[in-house]
Amino acid sequence: MEGLSCASCVAHVEKALKAVPGVRDATVNLATHQARVAGDATVTNAALITAVHNAGYTLVPPAPVVVDPQTLQVTGMTCASCVAHVEKALKAVPGVTDATVNLATGAARVNLASPVARQTLALAVTGLGYGVAEEPKAAAPASTDHAGEPAAPGAAVAEEVKPVWSQAHVNLLGAALLTAPVFVISMAGITFAGSAWLQAVLTTVVTFFFGRHFFVVALRQARHFTAGMDTLVALGSFAAYAFSLWQVLGGHAQHGHLYFETASVIVTLILLGRFLEERAKQRAASSIKALLDLRPVMARVVRNGVEMLVRATDVAVGETLRVLAGDKVPVDGVLLQGESTVDESMLTGESMPAHKRPQSKLSAGTINGDGSITMRATAVGEHTALAHIIRLVEDAQTTKVPIQRLADQVSGVFVPVVMVLAVVTFVGWYATSGDATLALIHAVSVLVIACPCALGLATPTALMVGTGRAARLGILIRDAASLERAGALNALVLDKTGTITMGKPAVVAVMPAPGVDETTVLAVAAAVEAQSSHPLATALVNAARTRGMTVGPATDVINQVGRGVTGKVDGALVKVGGRGLVTFGRAMPGPLEAWVDAQATAAATLVFVSRDDQVLGVVAVKDVVHPDSAAAVQRLMGMGMTLRMVTGDHETTARLVAREVGLPEGSVQADAQPEDKARTVTALKAKGHVVGMVGDGINDAPALALADVGLAMGAGADVAKQAAGVTLLRPSLHAVADAMALSRATLSIIRQNLAWAFGYNVLCIPLAAFGLLDAYGGPMLASLAMAFSSVSVVLNSLRLARKQL
Repeated sequence: MEGLSCASCVAHVEKALKAVPGVRDATVNLATHQARVAGDATVTNAALITAVHNAGYTLVPPAPVVVDPQTLQVTGMTCASCVAHVEKALKAVPGVTDATVNLATGAARVNLASPVARQTLALAVTGLGYGVAEEPKAAAPASTDHAGEPAAPGAAVAEEVKPVWSQAHVNLLGAALLTAPVFVISMAGITFAGSAWLQAVLTTVVTFFFGRHFFVVALRQARHFTAGMDTLVALGSFAAYAFSLWQVLGGHAQHGHLYFETASVIVTLILLGRFLEERAKQRAASSIKALLDLRPVMARVVRNGVEMLVRATDVAVGETLRVLAGDKVPVDGVLLQGESTVDESMLTGESMPAHKRPQSKLSAGTINGDGSITMRATAVGEHTALAHIIRLVEDAQTTKVPIQRLADQVSGVFVPVVMVLAVVTFVGWYATSGDATLALIHAVSVLVIACPCALGLATPTALMVGTGRAARLGILIRDAASLERAGALNALVLDKTGTITMGKPAVVAVMPAPGVDETTVLAVAAAVEAQSSHPLATALVNAARTRGMTVGPATDVINQVGRGVTGKVDGALVKVGGRGLVTFGRAMPGPLEAWVDAQATAAATLVFVSRDDQVLGVVAVKDVVHPDSAAAVQRLMGMGMTLRMVTGDHETTARLVAREVGLPEGSVQADAQPEDKARTVTALKAKGHVVGMVGDGINDAPALALADVGLAMGAGADVAKQAAGVTLLRPSLHAVADAMALSRATLSIIRQNLAWAFGYNVLCIPLAAFGLLDAYGGPMLASLAMAFSSVSVVLNSLRLARKQL
């Protein structure tokens, strides 16, 4: 794109592109001059070119139209082999560029090069024998209280009442109750008239009624020439059942071996394992549920002067809303009237409430504190910051880390290989012992003990817990690859403004003239500066209000660009600005002059204040270092990080900030342009470092994109966040350290899970094949081990939720 020169240009082009029919979103990168447009199939390049041209810019080459990904909820998957089959089928659909399936959540994310009907994707999945859940239905009508009135804002939508006993409960309880007598009769050697038939009847109910799911899925998959974990369970339990039934029907029950208890115990233990696994997976997925629970339900909207309760999703952009103390903020917006503290911890991870004044930004889902406020809606529904965070977390949880490649390759052939090994086991034992019964039991043990479930759950459950905890800490991870790379970082390039410092000027000192107090200096200055939007003016006004002062009115206010502001306060002429505007070069009182000279090395901007040409005092304003930056820098260096601060600020200011936070000598580069930051990243990478870039401005975008991992401060420019793999909603370098620590912990858990999943199968399958489980129950021990192998992986992943960072 040609003609872009500033952030205003970016805003104009984005607005023009978003106005094109069919365009859902558009983002423009000032650093690369590229535009990314997301929309439906009706959007043409010609329409985009025309829109940009009409805005006064040139689009060359045409911006690509990105087709929104499709997400399906796949049912019936039980193991990593199922995941491999579904992914392969979806990738074979014309127009699909990639597909990733999450066994833990059942979500399939399909990336498209061209529009593909949802029904076409669903057919590809159902053609394999799996199911696809229907799309979520529209929201239910507004909840009401007992009097029939709408519920109060912030109230939760009543969830559908679930039965106390789910089907999983019924199947497990029924199977356990009927398996118990079969197990006792068999293990205790109890015989009586009809004992064999009693075992047969009870096992038939357990296997083909309470365990019918295994056979239904196995048969459905067999019709489509696929196989999964249910196939192994169905084959193993059916083999033991069929052999025992053959013995009974042939009249050999008194002399032959019956293995009804093996079939029923296999089914019961697998049902127990699935039940516990689902419970553990629900705990792992609680991060998304917690975010969804933050979504406000109701809002108090002022329409035609009348306040009314409506659903938050029915609020329109630009409408005025009231938020009472204790209510959730229903939509994103700007505070119009009133002051309050707002708890934003659920979005940013920051425990201290934020003080909000007029023109402060408000985010949906945050909780208003002790004041009633009025706000204007700027974003609603799926366009709020909370909705964006939920999408990012969901997207991150549907991607895969590169470390999972081996598991995916093994999963694709796992079940067929196990079935072949079971056949080889049967043939080998029969050939060497001549005992078909013994050979069958060993083959069943091989079928049942194999567990591709653990392989399929090893990575997604850890990602679910890790990315969910990151979101609670105010860390948004774009994809699993960024999470993995963040754990390998050993060098960081840090911007100064808005990263190490607060990013906005603040009053750090006030020096009044003899006979004048600080309150008078600030009150007079704030009165005239209240009508200015300059950052220094904002700092003065904020300082006065923080000290509890009431900012008085001023008249005849004139903003003299580059010099300062003049105006009348209580009839007196007040001047606030540079020394030239206020003193006309005249000498100031001795103590004041000495203080000004002493500030020369403090890297602060000095604001002079006079009333009727009498100097009242001088105010020092500067971008202060974030209170925890020094501690965070020491923490990062303790983690083995090589740190570089690269800033466009002056040398003196940069070195003072570096010294204040404890950065080592020689780690500071001042007066840097955007390309200098990118060159620093490139130089560190050339030395073998894995480099992260931390910044918040448009000028940081090239370096953020070039780094192995870009970490963007959430309060910064949108273009910076688009170039980053990690967005930090909490404006603190501790969030960078938390992101790295959480990444390392997540990868450690993933490696443990994969090692357990591979090790379990490598060890247990040979044990079953060589008959080393016979003394401990054979197939029954195998089913118990298989049932708890996947549960152990999920429980191990849940440790991330409590792990100390």
